[in-house]
Amino acid sequence: MKRIMLLLTVFGAVLASSCEGPVGPQGFDGPQGPQGPSGSESEVFELRNVNFTLDVNNEYTIYRQLNPVILLSDNILIYRLSGTINPQTPIWQLIPRTLYLPQGELDYDFDFSLQDFTIYAGGTYNLATTPSYLNSQTFRIVIIPGYLSNKKASVNTEDYKAVMAAYHIDDRHVKSLQ
Repeated sequence: MKRIMLLLTVFGAVLASSCEGPVGPQGFDGPQGPQGPSGSESEVFELRNVNFTLDVNNEYTIYRQLNPVILLSDNILIYRLSGTINPQTPIWQLIPRTLYLPQGELDYDFDFSLQDFTIYAGGTYNLATTPSYLNSQTFRIVIIPGYLSNKKASVNTEDYKAVMAAYHIDDRHVKSLQ
């Protein structure tokens, strides 16, 4: 009896797996996922030769909206161009950053949301006395997708080139933000 049941079970499984019916209708396309240049989700933008403005709170700021907006899990790193070794070799410093000047301390910082970011300049002295640190500044904004956040622990974010390599970002064609 057990052999007959086993034989019927095997026969039924073979019969059921060999059945084929008409093809069903095509399903709907899913939503497009976030994509950056060259299929990469990490992106780099540049603010070139921008000036800080003194706002109503007596703070020096640079404000920009993100288009498209980033995802809730994404992160932003911002680097300030602090100089160059030669015309092809820029020196990028991660902010927040404190500069120790003869006049006092100058701090660069930033915050961001899904829609925008703000870069701040503040200090222990009247920043208007050092306009070279407020005017004609260049910043790189690096958007890191949230799913890569576990990789961040092993990346030295102070090193701009290490971040570009770790997240496979091609920064030869950086988009300019206005």
